[in-house]
Amino acid sequence: MASDPARLEEARPGRCAGGTGPADPVAEQIMHPTAERLLRHCDAVLRLPGESTDADEHVRIATERGVPVHHRVEDIPGYQAA
Repeated sequence: MASDPARLEEARPGRCAGGTGPADPVAEQIMHPTAERLLRHCDAVLRLPGESTDADEHVRIATERGVPVHHRVEDIPGYQAA
């Protein structure tokens, strides 16, 4: 699925619930609360490059909670390249 962006887009939570995209009210009701709940269980966040208001919001929440935010996989403690 990851190699097929169209299929990946169809699988997004907002789409699965009948939403039209990440700004859709349905997505807003599902995606953001789900992401916030998931962040309660994260040891760290990896912020990938690129513009994303949602990702920026997740970083903000993680930072408020004291969850480390990394911007490169190489910066994650214990990471070893294959």
